[in-house]
Amino acid sequence: MRRARAPQHPLDWYRDPDGRAVDARLHLLDRQMLDPHDVPISTVDDIEIDGLEVGEPVDHESPPTVSAVLVGAAVLPRVFGGTMPRSRWDRIDWRLVRRLDTVIRIDAEADDLDATWLERWIRDRVIARIPGGRHDPE
Repeated sequence: MRRARAPQHPLDWYRDPDGRAVDARLHLLDRQMLDPHDVPISTVDDIEIDGLEVGEPVDHESPPTVSAVLVGAAVLPRVFGGTMPRSRWDRIDWRLVRRLDTVIRIDAEADDLDATWLERWIRDRVIARIPGGRHDPE
């Protein structure tokens, strides 16, 4: 059995405060985000990275960092086709990420974030008009 290779430079992987390696595709994309009261916010559609330019060499003295988590109605183009412009995605600042686990914990109330506007709009304008849609199931 072969041993896993050690990182050759600091950008081979990032470690969270618990010492685990973080892979964006594995640990971030399509993960559910929850506020401090376990209210669902959204799922991660993409991440925004600062300090990295396409076609430019990476500066190892000041490595690229994740600056925001991008969320929104990105599932709609997956279902109906086309692409959604990045300007239509909502950004949740990376500083609000409290913990990476099976879900991503955010240090902000769900209703205070612009990322939940679509869900609130559907809840208030569509679901609330369905008989029984204004209360939890019994």
